[in-house]
Amino acid sequence: RERSRRDVDKLKLSGRSAEIQRLIGRSLRAAVDMSLLGERTVTIDCDVLQGDGGTRTASVTGGFAALVERGDIGRMPIRHYVAGVSAGIVAETPMLDLQYSEDSRAQVDLNCIMNELGEIIEIQGTGEGRAFSLKEQQELVELCARGNRELIRKQKELLGDILR
Repeated sequence: RERSRRDVDKLKLSGRSAEIQRLIGRSLRAAVDMSLLGERTVTIDCDVLQGDGGTRTASVTGGFAALVERGDIGRMPIRHYVAGVSAGIVAETPMLDLQYSEDSRAQVDLNCIMNELGEIIEIQGTGEGRAFSLKEQQELVELCARGNRELIRKQKELLGDILR
């Protein structure tokens, strides 16, 4: 009985882990035509082996590549490329794709998941050290849009033309 209790405790996610899991799931579902996926469950396991800031958005971008590489689905159910990147304001300077040393000092932190059309799938912004203005949010979203365009360009280069 005790052993099974420990096994159950191992399966419990922290609040942060559960929130990250939901973000990744929502983002990847936005890429898929669920009617073409049919009665399947796809599991994408995103383990960050060496985190340096932006791990949840990196998990979305890498998770998308893993989703595309699932070759046993039949007709590819992908309707959009999806990528995510983070941005922030550090020492009053807007920055894209913060490394940990910058992320840990960020006054503002913003994660943005987008598709190849430049549409926002998910956006999360937090004033860590101070509140931020709508103008600053828009500036960070523009930075993320540029970063996501570059990531999607790279995905297309590596994965090929998967949209039909």
